[in-house]
Amino acid sequence: MISTLIADDHLLIREGLRKILSEEEDIEIVYEAENGQQVLDYLAGQSVQVLILDINMPMMSGLDILKYVHKLSPDTRVLILSMYPEDRFAVRALKAGASGYITKASAGDELISAVRKVIDGARYISPEATEMLVRELSKPTDRLPHETLSEREFQILMLLVKGKNVRSISEDLGLSVNTVNTYRARIFEKMSLKSTQELVRYAYDHKLLE
Repeated sequence: MISTLIADDHLLIREGLRKILSEEEDIEIVYEAENGQQVLDYLAGQSVQVLILDINMPMMSGLDILKYVHKLSPDTRVLILSMYPEDRFAVRALKAGASGYITKASAGDELISAVRKVIDGARYISPEATEMLVRELSKPTDRLPHETLSEREFQILMLLVKGKNVRSISEDLGLSVNTVNTYRARIFEKMSLKSTQELVRYAYDHKLLE
C-alpha cells in the first residue's frame, strides 16, 4: 500500500482528493492535515510515502513546510498541489525539493499518475509544463528581482498583489502585523520598488498575475 498524507486547508479540496485516491486499491490515505503544523507533528512521529501538499497553506507556505519534511522524513515524496498556473511556480517548487507539481485544476486527470510516478523515484511534471521547465532551467543565472525573495517573502508578495492588506495577511498566515510589515519592507527593498501599486504592475509585467 502507498501511504499518503493529504495537506490542504480547504475541506472541499481534501474531500475531492480523497475521493480520487480512494478509488485505487493500493493507495491508503493515512492522515489529512489542514495546516503546516499538523503535517510536521504527524511526520515527527511516523513517516508516509507520499505527501500531497498545497503550496499555499496557512501559518507557513507549502515550500516552507517542504524544508522541514526533508529533515523529518527524508524518504517521503512530496507532490505539490497548487492553484497557480504551472508555468509560474513549478520551477520554484522543484528546486525546493518537491518530487512533482500539479495544479488543482488538473488533479482529477493527473493525480493518480503523479503519485505512482513519484513513488517510483521519478519526478512528475505535467506535459503542459515540460517545455516551460526546459526553457526556465536553461536561462542565464541572472535572476529577476522576485526570484531573489525567500519563500515567505514571495508568498506575501503574491498576497499583496492580489489585494490583501497587511492585517488580513497576518491573520491568514498566523503572523503579527509587525512581522508582515517587516517582510513587506524587505520585498520593496529587494525589488527596488516603493509601493504596492508598483508591485502589482511588476506582477502583471512578469506574468505572476493573469
